Amino acid sequence: MRKRSIFSVVGTLLGLLGAVDAMAFEKRAYEVVERQDEIEIRDYAPAVVAEISLEGDFEEVGGPAFRVLAAYISGENKKKQSLEPGGLNRKNQDSERIAMTAPVTQEATQKGYRVTFMMPSGRTLQDLPAPRDARVRLEKESAQRFAAIRYSGFWSQNRYQEELDTLLAWMDSRQLLAEGEPVWARYDPPFMPWFLRRNEILIPITP
Repeated sequence: MRKRSIFSVVGTLLGLLGAVDAMAFEKRAYEVVERQDEIEIRDYAPAVVAEISLEGDFEEVGGPAFRVLAAYISGENKKKQSLEPGGLNRKNQDSERIAMTAPVTQEATQKGYRVTFMMPSGRTLQDLPAPRDARVRLEKESAQRFAAIRYSGFWSQNRYQEELDTLLAWMDSRQLLAEGEPVWARYDPPFMPWFLRRNEILIPITP
């Protein structure tokens, strides 16, 4: 019975790892400038994001924000006008499905939190479909350097704060100054076991 239980656990883990491989979402490109254990300095390329700002608690706002943004990429949008042969504009109200990417990011604002989905590389503000939900906005984020810490574990505010304190202490030891709010990045879906999750905190710094 004990061997059977062990095989069952191993089989479950292998199945989850297979699911992770199957969900090979495109990730925002970056270059590692420096690495020390789980902390890195990274240069991120520009990216277009869909974003929403909502009021709420740290651990609660992510769900509602995710659902609104997921609806946008799943078809709650309107394609831009297309140009027919001969130069005539044709209004095309059909929706478009957009590929999911990673990570989903969350950062504090004056009134709550800003949550973003990165749009697939190659997409622009000009060719992306317009959101049907007025709360969703499309923005282009510039290239930016970040100090980043990676960790696995639960999506709790306490765990986030522990990792943030570690990153801030490391930055202080290097005399690196934050140029903006910390960004919480989550790469995995909620059903992913806590010990397999990839979570990160990114703090913008001066290049």
